[in-house]
Amino acid sequence: MGNAYVIGLSNHWRNLEKESGRDIFLSNFLEPKQSREIRKNIYLKCQDYLDLACCKNKNEEDMEGIELVTHRERMRMSDEEGELYKKSQSGINLAVQSFAIKPEDFDVTAGHDVSKLLRQNAKLACRGRKLVELCKNILSEEGNNSSKIIVFTDGRIGAGIIAKDSLMKEEALGCTWLDEDDTVEEKNKKLAWYQYADVTEEDKKRPRVLVLHFAHAAGLNLQAECSNMIFFTPLYVGEGGTSGDPVSDSSTELQAIGRVFRPGQPKSKVHLYRIEVEGPRGEECLDTHLIRRNTDEDTIQMAVNADD
Repeated sequence: MGNAYVIGLSNHWRNLEKESGRDIFLSNFLEPKQSREIRKNIYLKCQDYLDLACCKNKNEEDMEGIELVTHRERMRMSDEEGELYKKSQSGINLAVQSFAIKPEDFDVTAGHDVSKLLRQNAKLACRGRKLVELCKNILSEEGNNSSKIIVFTDGRIGAGIIAKDSLMKEEALGCTWLDEDDTVEEKNKKLAWYQYADVTEEDKKRPRVLVLHFAHAAGLNLQAECSNMIFFTPLYVGEGGTSGDPVSDSSTELQAIGRVFRPGQPKSKVHLYRIEVEGPRGEECLDTHLIRRNTDEDTIQMAVNADD
């Protein structure tokens, strides 16, 4: 069952295993035979859960009356940002550097480094400004002043820190951020602020925005209090050339959407805002290519296909 639910959940479980120390216990404190028997029982229980959860996850009846509305929030980079954008195309011949370049044009065996382009694309100042503008606009809408907004970012390229810094510069906005030094208890406490309704005055004074990595895109239920999501950048995992996996990236994005667009969502509409940066003259750049790639109908069909 290579669907979006399973792909995302496997990563989530691996993270939980690391945090629990289960593997360390089974490998170092038990006899090999006893350890194998426990692992076998765990895998069987996991498979039972998947058989039920995957069917439940794609039950369209539970989603009746809930609509996903997608917005592509476009803005243009400045001329200066455009120069930095092209210069970040590490290893690419100067004559070939352009706004239209794609990850597939990078060849790691030739010394190309697509990660520098991805990082530069994430830290464009216009992207941070658009994020702040979007959050303010959402919260200023009638009935939305106490809404909670989820921002998904690609932590591998530092996009989470960039998004956090952009929001924290706005005194009246701010954000909640899962720091790498947070304990599991601290992380769960922060997440709970966005899972449950505000009760105390302290709750109501907390930031309305939660910044998460796409790596957090499985295992969270945020639908009860959140109906607005922002994708700070589209997701690309790979080193260029043919190393990218559109199905996996699309699956991860779908998992992120599923944190809010899921059964139990009390609002009739869930809004997804995709930030899309264009060149100084409106040229299509990396964002446009990746959004088109990750939202391709055939790719999405492969990502959500289970055992139909």
